[in-house]
Amino acid sequence: MSASNLPMVIPSKKAWNHGRIIGQKRPLLPKHVWAIRVRLELAGATRDLALFNMAVDSKLRGCDLVRLKVADVYAAGTVKERASILQSKTSTPVRFEITEGTRKSLADWIAHPLMSGHEFLLPGRFHDRPHISTRQYARMLKDWVRSIGLEPSAYGTHSMRRTKVAQIYRKTGNLRAVQLLLGHTKMDSTVRYLGVDLEDALSISESVEI
Repeated sequence: MSASNLPMVIPSKKAWNHGRIIGQKRPLLPKHVWAIRVRLELAGATRDLALFNMAVDSKLRGCDLVRLKVADVYAAGTVKERASILQSKTSTPVRFEITEGTRKSLADWIAHPLMSGHEFLLPGRFHDRPHISTRQYARMLKDWVRSIGLEPSAYGTHSMRRTKVAQIYRKTGNLRAVQLLLGHTKMDSTVRYLGVDLEDALSISESVEI
């Protein structure tokens, strides 16, 4: 067959997920959390540190996290130890703890000159955006995980939501507690969210002696 009769080869476009890790995003491990915190502290990134710590403690969806107001976490001149908000996706309330380290980072950020006069905890840079967007938050997360040598495509904003509850479940096996902390209305949602399978159930069972 002559070269002129050969079928034309059309280069195919790369798939949108070419080179990316897809599927459920991984939670951060405790060593990752501490590594990112140290880097943010050394960089003097007051806002980013407050956001990161708040994301871990609150276990909120990104859309709810970026909409937090100062009044949600701060009252009578101090950061609250516990807070409650109404979830935008389910319209149900969820409560969360604010640990000592997070309270300190929030207090530092709220006292920062850049926060003067702002209603939202994470104000946007432009007048038409009262708070940062979930897309901005996602980009910041990619920078955080990249800074400690992790593959950015393996992590997303849901990684932050899953980080603390994954450790709670691993240490206690208490699905009901995780369900309440995530604000899920159905246990099935919690099971799927954590990726609980038979191996998890057997590991928990093996740790109990009667």
